[in-house]
Amino acid sequence: MQRCPWAAQSEIERDYHDHEWGVPLHDDRKLFEFLCLEGAQAGLSWRTVLQKRARYRQVFHEFGIAKVAAMTDRDLQRRLEDPGIIRNRMKVHAFRDNARVALAVIDAYGSLDQYFWSFVDGSPALNRWQDSSQVPATTPVSEHMSKILKNRGFRFVGPTICYAFMQATGMVNDHLTGCFRHRQVACESS
Repeated sequence: MQRCPWAAQSEIERDYHDHEWGVPLHDDRKLFEFLCLEGAQAGLSWRTVLQKRARYRQVFHEFGIAKVAAMTDRDLQRRLEDPGIIRNRMKVHAFRDNARVALAVIDAYGSLDQYFWSFVDGSPALNRWQDSSQVPATTPVSEHMSKILKNRGFRFVGPTICYAFMQATGMVNDHLTGCFRHRQVACESS
């Protein structure tokens, strides 16, 4: 089977590519998880985040938004001492800050699902890239999303992070056309 080239780097990336990446996601808790993890990845490899994802889930209450929003400074300090996660103070504190903003978004829009998917008018963009060099790091939509999210108070949501979030959660299908998942994900999106 032919896969997107980045998925050939390791077993954990291959599994993630084959089962999760690009599949339209409509669960608020999972959308919040991806928003946090994409921010944690900034400046690092996605493989590093995938390797630490299970521990992140343990120490951040399975990404229960209300529970993360209620975390104290002391709770976050304990997380910063945990070698199982990326111990960057700003990133760890952003999880709680983003959870608090996410709760406000849910109050205003009914769900994170409705809010985030509104940036793509509720349906995924189906790209037809033939080579990974064609896949952009940002798009006008991710730049717009980044600006709006920052204005709302979300942190670690630059245009590149927003585009990676859109790719991960299936708002865009960026599997290469030669990848076996391109067609499968397109069918799952229909």
